[in-house]
Amino acid sequence: MVSWERMRVFDAVARLGSVRAAAEALHVTGPAVSQHLRRLEREVGCALVERDGRGIRLTHAGRVLAASANRMAETAAQADADLAAISGLVAGPLRVGAVASALRSLLPQTLLALTDAHPRLEPEVQDGEASDLLPDLEAGWLDAVVMESWTHAPARVPPGVLTHPLVRENALLAVHDRHPLAHLTEVPLNSLHGLVWASCPAGSDTHQALVELLRRQAVTDVQVRYCVADYSTQLQLVAAGLTAALVPRMAVPAHHPGVRLIPCRPAVTRTICVATAPRSQTPAVQAFIAGMARAAHGMGPGVPGPAEQG
Repeated sequence: MVSWERMRVFDAVARLGSVRAAAEALHVTGPAVSQHLRRLEREVGCALVERDGRGIRLTHAGRVLAASANRMAETAAQADADLAAISGLVAGPLRVGAVASALRSLLPQTLLALTDAHPRLEPEVQDGEASDLLPDLEAGWLDAVVMESWTHAPARVPPGVLTHPLVRENALLAVHDRHPLAHLTEVPLNSLHGLVWASCPAGSDTHQALVELLRRQAVTDVQVRYCVADYSTQLQLVAAGLTAALVPRMAVPAHHPGVRLIPCRPAVTRTICVATAPRSQTPAVQAFIAGMARAAHGMGPGVPGPAEQG
């Protein structure tokens, strides 16, 4: 009979594609993961993984067992949710993934308030892009994902995932205060030819949104030379006169010397929302959504609304 603990580890390895990534997700060491794999292979009597460059690849038997391991993980997550719902207790692990700007501006005050009100709650946070975090939500490794969705490039949400809108805000064009565009009170997007841009790393949702936005405005010479995930660093590059950036209002610090912020025409907006899986509607998750909504409301105009299915 296979061990559930080893199946849980194998599920992480199969889903993430390497021992190292599984170890990081499970907060254990790489040798511990490798030991679980070897013992599981002895239990089932066949090889489950084989080396593939720096990672690993599942054998045919491994792919078959991975499907069962994933179902077991889903069942365990549902059992946790059912028990929490019965007790109504806001306690235990709360595993949250978040985009960096929301993590910096909304998460600290939310989690501080929640842990003050519910001392038995144990939040865990990791940052990343929605495209990387949502698969972990579906697999049951995260309970909630704080993500962004741009009007011109909506986030792709897997079927069945619920989204809870928190706040909608405008993005602003950031240029050096002596830039030729700095005198404008509003900038037409179709006039932004020939600029050098700072944006989040290539492949990220925000990077893709910037390129898509400008191409829709017939701006084809999009030169993203500074790939930096942190908006504050992007603004420092703008203040140095090196680049322009498109920055959500929430990410703008109170003082930004050397930077001129200009509204765009048409307006560019993003929505911050919390994504949850149907099976993760525990009291802890519900308290987290409510706390995030309060934090977002305190930062400016919000757009609370019912949960939407992807």
